[in-house]
Formats: sequence, C-alpha cells, structure tokens
Amino acid sequence: MLLGIDTGGTYCDAVLYDRSAGVTAAAKALTTKHDLSLCIGEVMTRVLTGFDPGHVQLVSLSTTLATNAVVEGHGAPVCLILIGYDEAALQRASLGAAIARDPVVFLAGGHGPLGDEQAPLDREGARAAIAQHAGRVEAFAVAGYFSVRNPSHELWVRDLVRETTGLPVTCAHELTSNLDAPRRALTAVLNARLIPQIQTLVLSVRERMKALGAACPLMVVKGDGSLITDEVALMCPVETILSGPAASVVGAQALSGESDIVVSDIGGTTTDIAVLRGGRPVLDSKGAVVGGWRTMVEALSVHTFGLGGDSDVRLADEPWPEGPGLEIGPRRVVPLSLLGHQRPAVLSELQAQIRLDRPRDWDGRFALRLRTADPASLGLAERRLWDALGDGPQPLNGLLRNFASMLPLSRLVERGLVIYGGFTPSDAAHLLGKQQDWSLEAARLGAELLARRGLAERRLPAMSAEALAELTLERVVERSGEVLVEALLAEEGERPLEVGKGPGRRLIGRALKPAAARRAGLIAPSLGLTLPLVAVGAPAASYYPVLAERLGARRVVPPHAEVCNAVGAVAGGVTQRVKVLVTAPAEHRYRVHLPDGPRDFPDREAALGLAREAVRDLAREQAVAAGASAPDIELEEIRREAEVVGGDPIFVEAEVIATAAGRPRLA
Repeated sequence: MLLGIDTGGTYCDAVLYDRSAGVTAAAKALTTKHDLSLCIGEVMTRVLTGFDPGHVQLVSLSTTLATNAVVEGHGAPVCLILIGYDEAALQRASLGAAIARDPVVFLAGGHGPLGDEQAPLDREGARAAIAQHAGRVEAFAVAGYFSVRNPSHELWVRDLVRETTGLPVTCAHELTSNLDAPRRALTAVLNARLIPQIQTLVLSVRERMKALGAACPLMVVKGDGSLITDEVALMCPVETILSGPAASVVGAQALSGESDIVVSDIGGTTTDIAVLRGGRPVLDSKGAVVGGWRTMVEALSVHTFGLGGDSDVRLADEPWPEGPGLEIGPRRVVPLSLLGHQRPAVLSELQAQIRLDRPRDWDGRFALRLRTADPASLGLAERRLWDALGDGPQPLNGLLRNFASMLPLSRLVERGLVIYGGFTPSDAAHLLGKQQDWSLEAARLGAELLARRGLAERRLPAMSAEALAELTLERVVERSGEVLVEALLAEEGERPLEVGKGPGRRLIGRALKPAAARRAGLIAPSLGLTLPLVAVGAPAASYYPVLAERLGARRVVPPHAEVCNAVGAVAGGVTQRVKVLVTAPAEHRYRVHLPDGPRDFPDREAALGLAREAVRDLAREQAVAAGASAPDIELEEIRREAEVVGGDPIFVEAEVIATAAGRPRLA
C-alpha cells in the first residue's frame, strides 16, 4: 500500500494506491499555507480512514509549491555570491531581474574552460560579504565561473558560509554540470530561495507520518517525474520545480492507459501542459522554463501559465467592446467565496461595500496573512500593514491610505507572506452552479462589485452577476485554449504567438470563441489536435468539455482525474543521471573533470577508464541516496573529435554519461 500526496496552491490531495489494483481511496483538503501540517494531517487522516497506517510502505509527495513560488515571484531573501563574473552577467539570462532587490557580491576568482584558475579567490572579500549579509537573508547562493570544470572556489565559499552562519547554501555546480554561467547562477538563486518553503513542507509531512504511525520512507517527485528522498529534496529543492506537473503526466498515463497524449493540468494557480510520447514524458533538454525563467533543471518539457481556478479576475485595460472586458491571472488570489465561507466579517464588509452609492478602486479586494513572519525582518511601513492583518483579512479600502501604501504591501506579497483576496473563476463557478463548496453570497457580491466598477469605468456594459460569471468562464476557456495552442506550437519548435493583436493571435482567438462568434466574420477558422487531450485537476470539469469541442480534440477523462497528481506521486521510479567530462588541455594530457576537482592523465584511455568508473559509481551512489533499490546502470559515451586533412582525428573531449534507475525502496 502506497500513499501519494499532492500539496497544491489550493487543495491538498491524497490517494492510497496499489500498483496492481490502482486507487483504493482518495481524499481532499484545503491547503493551509500558513501551517502545511494542518492540511497534510487532515488529508492523510481522511484517506487512511479504515486502513492501518502501519501497513503503508511508502509515502511520496508531489507539490506545486516550488513552481507557484517562482511563477508568483515569492521566495526567501538570498545573497548571491558570484566568483569570477563581471557585472554584465546580471544582464544575461535575466539574472538581474531574478535577483531583484536581494544583495549580489562579486568576488575575484573563478576558473577557465579547462579548469585552470583564472584568478586567486578573494577570501577576505568573501569573509566580509558573508558577515555583512548573513543577518538579512535566509540563504546563500554561490556561483563560480566555470565551476563545473573546477568547483574548488565554490566549495571553499560554501564551507565558509556553513561554518560562520549555519544558513543554507547552494553551489551552482552541484545542480548542473552544463555550461552557461548566468543560467547556472540563476538556478542556484532559485534553489536557495526555495529551501525554506520545501523544508516547511517536508517537515510537516514527517510530523504527520510520525503522529499517524506510518514508519516508512518519504519521497518527493522531481521535475522529470522520477522520485528522490526527502533528504535530497531538502538539499536541492529546485529539482522539485515542475514536480506537480510531472506527477500529473505520470498519473495521467497510469490512470488513462494512453501512451500518446496531451496533458493539461489546471489547478488553483497554474495550468501546466505537457506531452507524453510512447508512454514516457517528453523532457526539456535545454532546462525547465518556469515563470519566464529558463533554468538548468532537467525536467519535463512542460509549459506553465499563471491560469487557474483561483486566478485574479480583473478589468481589461481597453474600453468595451474593443477589449475582452476581463483579464485572468497570472496572480493567484483567495476566492471571495472561500473568504466569505471562512470569515463572516468578509461577507459583512462586501455587503457594506455594495450599499455604497458609487464604486471605489479596491472594492471586493482584501489582503490577509499567508505565512508567519519575523516582524523584526520587516520595514516600518511593512510592519504597520503586517500588524493590521493580525486580526484576519482586511479590505484594501481600509488598509491602504493611498496608492503609495501599495508598495510595502506589494513587498509583503512578493515575499509570499501576504496574499490578496478577490473575485476568481472559482467564484464564477459558484454563481453558475458548477461548484458548491463555499459561500454563494460572497461570490455574488464580488461579481456585482466588479460589474459595477466595470460599468463606471466604461470597461464593461451593464450586466448582472450571473452575466459577469458567464463572461469570466468564457475568458478562462478562451485563455486556456490560447495557452494550450501556444504550448503545443512551442513543442514543435514554433515561435510564441505574437503579443497584442497580431494576425496569428487574432485567428486563434476567433477559433476559440463560440460557434456563432467564430462564423461572424469572413473567415471562420477552426483548430484540431492530433493527440487526445487529457484534462486533470479539480477545475478541469468546469472548462475543458467546452474547450475540447472548440479544439476539435478527443477528450479523455480518466478515473480519479481530480487527484491525478497524487497518483503520479507514487506511480514513478527513481532515476539519476550523471555526466563526467574528459578534455585535452595539452598534447599527451587528458583531464577528467570530477566533482571534487580535475585529475590529469598522460594516457587518453586511462582518463576515459577513470571517467567510466567514476560516473558509474556516482550514478549508483546518487540513485541509492535518492531512494532506489538495486538500481540498473546504463552508460553512454559521446566523443568529439576534430578532423585533420591527411591525418588522424584529434581528440577534443568526451562526455561519459551514466543513468541509474530503480524502484523506490519500500518499508
């Protein structure tokens, strides 16, 4: 008996799964981000009702928390230490935009492409920088120039951070062996930012397992769909970017039995789209793209968009009817129906707002605490807002003195400490009878407030709450179709759709509209998918039946689609891939680039022999550390040689790659 858990932005799902019998029990609970142990404990207790927790042989976890944190710009403050880089590196790979207001330190040092030291490491500068920033950040990221060819400078700084601060530290070379220094640094920054969030999640699951008496291994889904132990996940949380989408693809294949499919997983925060070929997920060789950042994480080729059941619904910028009326996402907010269900004061405030003679800028908008925070780490204006939110959700009209007050509130939101509440597609679904979980009255009041403000600003015609809900769901269907088409075009190597009102986007937009609107012009475009569409996730039933028809797609609805990610969490295996490079820095000298530094040999075959032995051992060690039982090892060798006219080819370099795969260890 295996227990799979998926902790998403809105719901926490769990299944009891048997590899021969399939799903034997399933449960859901609302995600409690301020204390994940609450929802995890609740959903584990529900799914284990009538079962002996002592018989569970494995608990495995998939999560969208890392993906959502990157997409929404949340994360812990970090200090990035760049060794041997120049300041222009911040302009490449969007590294400067990713680091934002967090501190960056430039140190002399780094190595060349063959692993030779290009400059001595500035050790005194490292000591001073670490001492300066340790009290203002929660983690460090260290990236050295060509550290994948020689990691000695990164390792020295890493050890110094650990010895002097005790804070988590991420080395870029430990995450990837690929070149591209700025992207490697970007990946290290994201990893460092995610450590506190993943730590909270893993510790919460461990606590609940102990309380329930489930004494078995705990594993986490990586972005490529394979599994790692909780210990590995704590060290490399960036590997769990796209964990949820990867689990959804693995789960969709396990539940549907289809080998070639398009999987669209719509949750509360994001829509994740991926392709399955021959029963295996398609991987992105260039590195996962999340929230616009191109990382160096080897993961599922998935396209993630800020579009879900809890996406923010706001008025479009263009006046009606030139504009679409409403825009959806990418930010997630707490649905008004949920706030009204949990907090009667929110419902009273909405009723008071609708009784006013005219609309205000922030009607129907609230702010509330999402996680705990140390008040000492907040600025004066931030602390004032934080204290005001201590009594629960507060209306923005009363919380903010003026538009300048939005800046400190935005900083709290960016750090993931505070979240907005507002009208969402989930509220629209309540109004139209597609969902009955929370407060219908709060959803109705939110729709009326948004419709009234849209009319006053001439961005919507006069419409009822139900009409606004219909428009919201129509916009979600159309936007879902747009992102699906864009993702599949990208899979075929096509450029993204033109922004704005280019002809390609206009034609696709028209093809996704209802039949009458599609045929209103001189051109009536239509779309067709060549693969079946498997739509999973709790909100999928509200949007994808209509969307599949407009896309001309065969829609596959697998059993237990609403808990597909939790199934994928336990349906996969353990896979670790390790690469060792052999170069030729000089005649009759061959260099093996190992994780603890390079080693030189006068003989090429001796160097290659050591590389094969080392990569095999490293892959086996990593697979066992990741939780595999008796992994199988496969070797691959890629040689690059220069052709010489009239002579023998000249050896340039060789990559020796080992892939270790096995089933997870069970209790």
